[in-house]
Amino acid sequence: MVLNFLERTMDPAGTAEITRLLRAWRGGDEGAFDCLVPLVYGELRKIAHGYMRGEREEATLQATALVNEAYLRLVDAGTVDWEDRAHFFAVSAQMMRRILVDAARARLRGKRGGGQARVNLDEVPDISAGRSGDVVAVDDALNALAKLDARKAKVIELRFFGGLSVEETAAVLKISPQSVMRDWRLARSWLMRELSR
Repeated sequence: MVLNFLERTMDPAGTAEITRLLRAWRGGDEGAFDCLVPLVYGELRKIAHGYMRGEREEATLQATALVNEAYLRLVDAGTVDWEDRAHFFAVSAQMMRRILVDAARARLRGKRGGGQARVNLDEVPDISAGRSGDVVAVDDALNALAKLDARKAKVIELRFFGGLSVEETAAVLKISPQSVMRDWRLARSWLMRELSR
């Protein structure tokens, strides 16, 4: 499971500074994004590493490629109405998930001889052939869960993929920490059952 590194590495002053810079960036201050990147890069790498765990030994380079692709997409997301640091990392985690799923689906299409989708390997991390199906299966299961209960799917995405703490997930979803824990337990059980089929 992705470590809840956000709980351990961010002090309140750092959280406030990230939120301030996000709001300044949203307001059109291009320099704010330049100041923001060094503050969040390490955490983005940890999220990416969580996505890439279980990969070959080159996972460190793959995590870097994933962060770089997410970074390019974040630059284009300057108009997002950033609420705070937790919202930023939630959006970042969702971007990384989409990048990996798109790459896995493209790889599976290529293995089956279908669709000639082009994937720029400089922008998308290499996913080992054995893991492409797993990434797609988890994404499909999360999408199925979202149709049944969107909030539970979001809790899994934020906590497992985004590495957000219970409190941060509660803040993003505007629910109580107890609701997050209840959703977390139920959604994990549902996903494990779904993926074991």
